[in-house]
Amino acid sequence: MSFDFFLPCPRGLEAPLAAELAEIAARHLHGAAFTAGAQVPGGVHFRGGWAAGMAANLHSRLASRVLLKIAQRPYRNEQDIYALAVEQRWEQWFSAHETLRVDVTAIKSPLRSLEFTTLRVKDAICDRLREKSGARPSIDTAMPDVRVFAFLTATDCTLYLDTSGDPLFKRGWRLDKGAAPLRENLAAGILRLTGWQAGTPLYDPMCGSGTFLAEAAQVALNIAPGAERQFGFEKLKQFDSKAWRELKNAALDAKNAARGSRADLQIFGSEISINMLDKARANFERAGLPQIQLKQLDARDMTPPSSAPGILVANPPYGERIEVRGRNARGELREDRGNREQRDDGFRRIQEEAPDSEFFQLFGNALKQRFTGWHAFILTSDRKLPGQLRLRESTKTPLFNGALECRLFRFDLIAGSVRQRPQSDTPAG
Repeated sequence: MSFDFFLPCPRGLEAPLAAELAEIAARHLHGAAFTAGAQVPGGVHFRGGWAAGMAANLHSRLASRVLLKIAQRPYRNEQDIYALAVEQRWEQWFSAHETLRVDVTAIKSPLRSLEFTTLRVKDAICDRLREKSGARPSIDTAMPDVRVFAFLTATDCTLYLDTSGDPLFKRGWRLDKGAAPLRENLAAGILRLTGWQAGTPLYDPMCGSGTFLAEAAQVALNIAPGAERQFGFEKLKQFDSKAWRELKNAALDAKNAARGSRADLQIFGSEISINMLDKARANFERAGLPQIQLKQLDARDMTPPSSAPGILVANPPYGERIEVRGRNARGELREDRGNREQRDDGFRRIQEEAPDSEFFQLFGNALKQRFTGWHAFILTSDRKLPGQLRLRESTKTPLFNGALECRLFRFDLIAGSVRQRPQSDTPAG
């Protein structure tokens, strides 16, 4: 039996997600039914059996969730949505003993209150189960057993049953985070966009809690991102425990093999904060990764960590600079001018914009002078970044880090091709 699934993802990663799904089908489904569907802003459709949905949950690094389509129909008001929801055979998926949460999202919907619409969908599901079983499910908005999503356009309502539970970017290993952590699935998508492949040197000079590095190491070692977590489909009546056991055991075997690996991953990171490096190492340990080479270093003093050129990827702080106390490569204490607010966690927030410009100019100089042959990818919400670096980008890809619109700038640091630009230049787009 085949089902229609929809996988939401960070906007800008739809094409990489579609390619990833095709790879998952080829590698893990062994000829089981899988049909790629349309890419739409914010996600990808596909059609496949129950095993395909479980494999997507287990192996997708880019998706935010795996949603099972239940029904779709035009609507004019909240009563139409109630009627659609109450007709569905929810009892074939879960019982009144499971707790429930309903979420409604909309684009250009004429309805005035999404809260009221959410209540009507919840009432419809509860009324249906009470009619069939004599009992209503309890509502739990924090840790529900079952999640139902309704998506409204200007004309249509689509009902989905969530098969993931917690969002898929919650891998289960990242307990220690930085001040502005990058979601794991966005980091994995950026790695795909860079074209990085296992064995190619990868360097993050502002690695923070190590998200880019951990995602890359899991790719290199073939560790499934969901190997150690639970999923919503395990609480549904359609759950195929035998098929799931086969999928998960294969993933756990690969992870156990990786834990003892002594492979030279060619994955490197540096960070000015000792505290953040400790967090990164703890995250790597929880993720079951072998030792990744980390160094305490100010990004302005960075040098290539390998003799062969590779990919440099960074997610520098947005807006106000967050400067962490630390020493540079020469052992000198970094001190920038300007008023600071001293905080207990060791971070110092710069109140002036000048240190930002100075930092990025020196960071750009390090790229130009020391990283010939490398390709640098920098994610930022600041479209003036190329001007601050005094480098001309070769591409810029729009991406969203949550609700924050960003650009992934690519700089090809090829000898003789790096052009300085006036500091006042602002890239279009």
